[in-house]
Amino acid sequence: MFNVMEFYDNKECKKKTVTLAFRRDQLLYDIRNYAFVEGEIMGEDAQHAQHQVQDIAEEGNVDRVTRMLNLAHDECVELLYPYTNEEIADGERIDNVFVAPDEYTVELTLPDGFAKSTLKLLRTEIHEYMISRVLQDWLSITFPNSAPNWETKMVNLKKKMKTSLLSRKVTTRRKLKPF
Repeated sequence: MFNVMEFYDNKECKKKTVTLAFRRDQLLYDIRNYAFVEGEIMGEDAQHAQHQVQDIAEEGNVDRVTRMLNLAHDECVELLYPYTNEEIADGERIDNVFVAPDEYTVELTLPDGFAKSTLKLLRTEIHEYMISRVLQDWLSITFPNSAPNWETKMVNLKKKMKTSLLSRKVTTRRKLKPF
């Protein structure tokens, strides 16, 4: 099996940098759709909560969604360490100013020969994780009965992301020795 630390300790190992990009508008589109469905299946008893759930991306509410997207992105980057490791600059300053990026990116440094199919799977898992993270938070506020479903999805996606990337094997070549 491929050992992540051996990869980083081996300076001769060829590496490639890949960027996974997640457009905010695409994430919001999926979040709105899932919130709409959640609201529709709530039933008539929860009519007031239904509006709160479905208004997830409306003015004012979208700020909370954006903060949770920012958090979900940061969680994904941290989860994929050491493939996403970035050096900090001396004297670097990081603040909490509200930012609504058009795109969330995950830069990965991978060994040469890493499978493109794994990157596509990882892209989908990160996208779904970010959506689940937002919905879990929003529903914990507006309709707590549904929040555990999204929490479970989050946890499962986190495990899948780790497995997809951190347990991949690198192609190994062995010389044939007849004796």
